[in-house]
Parts: sequence; C-alpha cells; structure tokens
Amino acid sequence: MLGLIEGFYGRPWTMSSRRSTIVSLRAYDYDFYVYAPKADTYLRRKWHTPYPQKDLEALLELARYCQNLGVRFGLGLSPYELFRHFDQNARAELASKLDQLRELKLDLLAILFDDMPGNFFQLASTQLAIIDAVSKQLSDVKLIFCPTYYSDDPILDRAFGHRPDDYLNTIGRMLDPAIAVFWTGPEICSREYTRGHLEKVTDILKRRPFLWDNYPVNDGPRMSRYLHLRGVTGRSTLAEDLLEGHAVNPSLQPTLTQIPAITLSMAYRQGSHYDYGRAFQEASGVVCGPPLAQCLWEDLGLLQETGLDRLSSVDLERLRVRYGGFDHEAAREVLAFLNGEYLFEGEMN
Repeated sequence: MLGLIEGFYGRPWTMSSRRSTIVSLRAYDYDFYVYAPKADTYLRRKWHTPYPQKDLEALLELARYCQNLGVRFGLGLSPYELFRHFDQNARAELASKLDQLRELKLDLLAILFDDMPGNFFQLASTQLAIIDAVSKQLSDVKLIFCPTYYSDDPILDRAFGHRPDDYLNTIGRMLDPAIAVFWTGPEICSREYTRGHLEKVTDILKRRPFLWDNYPVNDGPRMSRYLHLRGVTGRSTLAEDLLEGHAVNPSLQPTLTQIPAITLSMAYRQGSHYDYGRAFQEASGVVCGPPLAQCLWEDLGLLQETGLDRLSSVDLERLRVRYGGFDHEAAREVLAFLNGEYLFEGEMN
C-alpha cells in the first residue's frame, strides 16, 4: 500500500488539486488517499460537531472520484483529547460522528492521536478502548491507529510530556492485530529508514509499521519557508516485507509535491539502482515539462536549502521573473511560495 495522507498543518489543498494529484500519482503505484488536513476543525478540535451537509457531499464526491480510479479513500479523525474523558457522553458523541462518516463509504479510517498532550496516566488503555469502540461500529473499514508517540524522536516528549512507560509495548500487545499502526520512524521527519529500525519497531508493535512519511511535507513555522522538491533519499532499501503500508504526507504545494512522490515510487521500483538526482530530473520533467524542470533543477538549492528567510533580494526578484514566465501550475506554486502565501505561523497541535 503506497499512498497519500493529507495530514499537514496550514492551508489545505483545494478539491480540484486533490483530484489532479490523485490521478497523476495513480500511474506511479499510489493506490490510497487519506483526507486529514489539520485545518479541518470537524476532524480535530471540533471533531464532535457534525459536518455541514455541503461539506459532507463534497467529501463524498471525492471518495467516489478516488474509488472510480481504483484508489482507496480514507479519512483521518483526530478526536482531540477524547481519551481524557471517555465517558458515556463522549462515547455517544463518537458514535454519532462515526455514523455520519459511514455515509462516505470509507475504505480506510485513521484514528489519530498525534500532536496531543500525552501526560495521562491511562493513555494507552483509554486509547485502546476508543479504537475498540470504533472497530465495533465500523467493522467493515480498514483501521489505522496513530499513537500519541509515533516516533522515537525525543521532540515528542518535550512537546507533549514524557511518554508513559511501556506505552508502545502495551499498544502492541493489546491492539487487535488487524489494526495497523502509523509510525514516522526514528525521527518525526526521518531522513532514512533502515531494516534494523523497522524490525525493532515490528517487534514492539507486534505488527509491521504503517509508515507515515514526513517528506516532502513542509508545514509549520520553520518548514513552510522551504520547498521540498528533491528526490527521496534513505528509502531505496525499503521493501514490502518490512511494512504494512507507506503513507506520504505531502507538501503544501499539490503540483510540486508530485515530483518527490514520483521519485519514491522510482525508489521502490529500482531499489539499489535508484539515483535520486536522476529521479528528480525525470519526475520533474513528467510533472512540469523539460524547460520548467530545468529551472527547478538549477534553483533547487535556493528553494530547498536557502529558503525564504535567507534569499537575497536579487535572487528573490530573479526567481519571481523566471517563474512568472511560465504558464504552469507548478510555476504558480513557486511564485506563491516566493510571495509568502504558504507561510504558517500557527500552533502545531
């Protein structure tokens, strides 16, 4: 299973950009899409509030579009801090929300406890009880569980409180084996996935991890100042026997995100023969056409490494003129980036 999870902070994609990205990546082995933008309050802070009918109908149209392409459609529900008060009233609110989501005829449902405070005594057991309730109500939907501590990265402990002792081991031991578990790797934004690391996680979770891959995502106050375009690295040794699935968290730019997404498919196909520089050139040519792809290749260091804050006024103006000369959605996304339209200054929770 290789697919997208639109799980970033900041400005969500439009419905038309979702469709165009999903259909483009279908040709490169991407066979699922999970709708889970953090800005959708009906999925996170106000999860217990029903979707307005027009929003529900728009999601249903997207689900049909995916399924007509042979792409499994999913949704990511983040019942914010539900585990702090999972009483009878909370159970009823959850059941009501799931009844509405059932109308979408989901193939996948991710229950996401990421980026929430975790300093709660019965964190694992209460989250497991929530997952069990979801599983019983939506028994025909493939479930994926994202724990609060979804990586070895100590940043999570600093941001959300020290992880409870034996948290992941308890989940691995007690969670229904049919339910998958998201994992971002040794870091929140992992630079590499090794067999040794994934085998260790498999032993803890008692199942192969379902990768939540935070590349090329570029949300947040720091990362939104960079375009993540380069071909993937540290992933050419991945194999199906190590994973339950692989979900890519894309960048804020839906057209440009197709470039690294296509290179990931190439890494799987080519294995040890994968060359990330050549893969970028090939993928960018497919997405943008050769002239625009050549410009991106020449400016890759400025866009991905230098970033908005350190671009000189001369470089900034030159880039604006250069990409303003193209009538292509990828060039318009570069221009919007240069103009600061993707900057995110909000809280990451």
